[in-house]
Amino acid sequence: MKRRLFLQTASAGTLAGIAASQLTAAQGTTGLPSSLAERGTVLPTRGNVTRSELPMNEPVAGMRYRTPFRFGMGGTQMGNIFAAISDEQAQAVLQAAWDAGVRHFDTSPFYGYGLSEYRLGRFLRDKKPDDYIISTKVGRLLKASRAPLPNAALWPQPAPFNYQYDFTAAGARRSVEDSLQRLGLPKIDIVYIHDLSPDNAELPGSWRDHFAVAATGAMAELSRMRDEGLIRGWGLGINTPDAAVLAAESDVPTPDIVLLACQYSILDHEQTLTRTFPTLQKKGVSVVVGTPLNDGFLGGRNRYHFSDQIPAGARQKRARLSEVAEHHGIDIRTAALQFAAAPSIVSAIIPGARAAGQVRANAQSMKVKIPAEFWQALRRDGLISPQAPVPA
Repeated sequence: MKRRLFLQTASAGTLAGIAASQLTAAQGTTGLPSSLAERGTVLPTRGNVTRSELPMNEPVAGMRYRTPFRFGMGGTQMGNIFAAISDEQAQAVLQAAWDAGVRHFDTSPFYGYGLSEYRLGRFLRDKKPDDYIISTKVGRLLKASRAPLPNAALWPQPAPFNYQYDFTAAGARRSVEDSLQRLGLPKIDIVYIHDLSPDNAELPGSWRDHFAVAATGAMAELSRMRDEGLIRGWGLGINTPDAAVLAAESDVPTPDIVLLACQYSILDHEQTLTRTFPTLQKKGVSVVVGTPLNDGFLGGRNRYHFSDQIPAGARQKRARLSEVAEHHGIDIRTAALQFAAAPSIVSAIIPGARAAGQVRANAQSMKVKIPAEFWQALRRDGLISPQAPVPA
């Protein structure tokens, strides 16, 4: 499907958003920094904090599976995306997330070639399994390798593995077993089939051919694993809606939950709102929103969906959103995170974080009371769709 103006997807994987950047005085005409802020800086949270805890989910009739926690954390930074962090920094970020109330963690074998899973498992090892949920992914099988690793710019200093694509039943079960070993934990709650998407240029052949393999392979096997009680739910983790829509409209195993990255944000949401969400809703499939900050763009970074190529008009729209937010006493990141979490079909949002201050600020944003007049102003100025749900 053709994407709209404010959407540019990554070519190498469904990746959680890079968290917020420092708002500086050098804003110019963009309303946000004109130069790329250092990774790890933080846009301060503004607004009236009225909640003491992060929001939880209420049951929604007809939904196949919903996570209990409405706010989580993406795991790409734990895999050294774009810049390496130490094991100590990774543990500090995860500790800050836990202290802030985060209990939903997303990871993948692809993130640092197992490094993200290893670091997450190490952190959670002394926690009670019932106190948190983990999602990981299948579709790539890791194998030890001393050769130069692919995607070196994306994953600096990864674990010493390479990977091959495998969407078969045996590949899915093997991948889950391998992930359990890397995590060193007794359970995985959600498993996504990763990057089965037309934007994934690495896939050999057509994504539809791989979808056909997955329909009788990984999808069927993950359904069995769910029915056996080994996992709670499964779905697709993708940068475009194609595979999720096809699964919902075809006679294939129905996903329980899908992770949509680069597809629903305060900047770009019309197509997902009018096409993808209704299609999934009919089958009771819930959604986890990845990259709700457009890869940190809504926090001030000059990156957009894992690229430094900013779509035409995106900076201007960001500036206008920032101006309206400031006028109503809040910050743009707070508005963006709560907007992404507002639809009833959305089970959770999972922004990423590289530094402890980022995850604390993200969690704080979910506790701010946003004035109703702010959302009215956005609708009046045409900055969000009139049909877009907003926080009550």
